[in-house]
Amino acid sequence: MPVQLSTDSAPQHRKLAFWQDIVCDVFVGLDCTSDLGNRFRGSVSRSMLGGVACTQVTSGAQHVFRTPSRIARAHEDFILVALGREGVGGVVQDGRETTIHPGEFALYDTTRPYQLLFRDDFSQTIFQIPRSALLKRIAGIETLTATSFDRQRPLDRLALEFLTAVSGMVDQFDDITGARLSEQALDLLALAMSERLTGNRLPPSTHRAALLYRLKAYVRAHLSDPELSLSDTAAALGISSRYVNTLLADEQTSFQRYVLSQRLEQCQRDLSAPAHAGRHVGEIAFAWGFNDLSHFGRAFREQYGLSPREWRRSQSGI
Repeated sequence: MPVQLSTDSAPQHRKLAFWQDIVCDVFVGLDCTSDLGNRFRGSVSRSMLGGVACTQVTSGAQHVFRTPSRIARAHEDFILVALGREGVGGVVQDGRETTIHPGEFALYDTTRPYQLLFRDDFSQTIFQIPRSALLKRIAGIETLTATSFDRQRPLDRLALEFLTAVSGMVDQFDDITGARLSEQALDLLALAMSERLTGNRLPPSTHRAALLYRLKAYVRAHLSDPELSLSDTAAALGISSRYVNTLLADEQTSFQRYVLSQRLEQCQRDLSAPAHAGRHVGEIAFAWGFNDLSHFGRAFREQYGLSPREWRRSQSGI
């Protein structure tokens, strides 16, 4: 369940002070000021996507500071990725300054001072990423703080669309799916940052690989939908159905075979997990988009050499 806080619950004369408390509690230790005084309003809603916190922030004009004293008292280090929803926000860090418009994102590092400036009402999604989780994927990100990423570059666009989609559905995922999606989000962010660090234009093969990654991510995010189709997937990606299968042909599969293999993999995982021991086999199959138990049973045996029930018994040690 998301954690939701709003200045609406605070007395009029305490709204800005209450917001200071919210910011400090929800984020990583910040100070903020606003000329709005008693007219200030703001709200946050925070959910977890694996090890990444996803926070929706809506607020009035303010100036936010991450100071050396706050940094000295911190127990954890994060990279914050701010995705613009409404309004415009400014980011200042490491001698650079940028603005985040709707449909753009920028990052900042909690181990060094930064400032955020919002002159009017705004709404952003903030991904709070453990610093170590991103650094194990890419080095040199300190040169990318206070830098805007938009839709002009293919990998930027891919990362933006994935982050936007995931943040809109974050409360619909179970813990295991959320963890997997957070790993995919970090991989995409690392790809986009890597392109900026190298300064090279993407060759066609890299763009094709990025589109294939986006295709797979879309399928995995919609596996539970029994109506998941080739035509709808192609439309969501802005490509033709034929090109979807062309991309998957590079990996010796097709759209239908890939969807089936992914659904079987998720069912196999749940049938092996003690946490799902009380769930019926059919319930698990339906949860991952199957609508025919006979077809599910045949496909599972063909893939794993055992029926779903036999597989479950083999994993339980009974």
